[in-house]
Amino acid sequence: MALLDRVRTEPSTTDEPATAKNLARGAGLGVLLALLATVVWSGSFVAARALHDSVPPVQAAFWRWIVALLAVAPFAARETWRQRRLVRRHLGFATLAALLGVTVYNTLVNQAGLTTSAGNMGMIMAASPVLMALFARLGGARLGARRVTGMLIACAGVLLLVGKGALPTSLAAGDLWMLAAAVSFASYSALLKRRPAELGGVVFLFTTFVLGALMLLPAYGLSLALQGGFEPSTATVGPLVYVGVLSSAVAFFAWNKAITLIGAARAGVVYYLQPVCVALLSFALLGEEPGLLGGACMVLILGGVALASARGR
Repeated sequence: MALLDRVRTEPSTTDEPATAKNLARGAGLGVLLALLATVVWSGSFVAARALHDSVPPVQAAFWRWIVALLAVAPFAARETWRQRRLVRRHLGFATLAALLGVTVYNTLVNQAGLTTSAGNMGMIMAASPVLMALFARLGGARLGARRVTGMLIACAGVLLLVGKGALPTSLAAGDLWMLAAAVSFASYSALLKRRPAELGGVVFLFTTFVLGALMLLPAYGLSLALQGGFEPSTATVGPLVYVGVLSSAVAFFAWNKAITLIGAARAGVVYYLQPVCVALLSFALLGEEPGLLGGACMVLILGGVALASARGR
C-alpha cells in the first residue's frame, strides 16, 4: 500500500511532455494569430489611403467601429450583458484601452492617409515594436546591447524614410500623424498585458468597441457640421466594411488573443512583417511604388527590429 500511495502522490513524468507540447501549440497558435492580424491590418492602411479624398478621417473611424459592433454583437452582446458587473468593475481599464486602440489610433491612421502614402504608413508603423520594447523597459524589463542597437537602426530607418533620404529638419503632416498612431498602438499593446484575466476576450473586445465609438461620437457630429457627410458608394462602403469587419472585429480579436498566448514582445516580432505586406498591397492595388529609397528604408527598419528582437544580448 505504501508503494501504491507513492505512485499516486508523486507527479507523473508523462505529463511533462504533454505540457511542453501544449505550450508549443499555444505559442504556434499565438504566432499565427499575430500574423493574421498583421496581414489584415496591412490592408487597412491601403483602405485608409483609398478613402482619403472621399470620407473625412473622423467619419471613417466612426463608421468603422459601427460596422465592427454590428459584426461582433451577435457573438458578444449577450455575454457582455451577463458580465456587466464585471465590465463595470474594470470600466477604467477598458476605457483607457478603447481610447488608445479604438478612438485615437484608428483616427490618426485615417488622418495620416490624407497626406502620406500607404507604404509610408506601414513602414512608420514598424516602429511600434521598438516602442513596445521601450515601454517594457519602463516596466522594469532589461534591454541588452543588441536590442538597443537594433532599436536605433530601426529608428534611423524611420527618420530617413520620413526625411526622404536625409535626417529630417521638418516632417510631413501625414508622417507625424502616423508616428503618433504608432505610439498609440504600442501603448495599447503594452496595456493589454495588464488585462484582467476574468474579463473574457470577446467581452473585452465588444466593450472597447462600444466605448471607442461613444468617445468618437462628439467628434463625428462636429465633422458632419463642418465637413458634411459622404456619399455611400462601392468606393466608400467597401473599404469601410473591410476595416470594420476584418481590420477591427477579426484582427483585434486575433491580436488580443496572440498577446495573451505569447506576449506583446513576441507578437511584435511578427508585426515587423507589416511594411512588406503594406508595400506589396499598395503597389498591387494603388500603384504606389516604394522606390529605391523606400526599399532601402524597409531593409533598415526590418533589419533593426529583427536585431532588437533576437535572443540574447
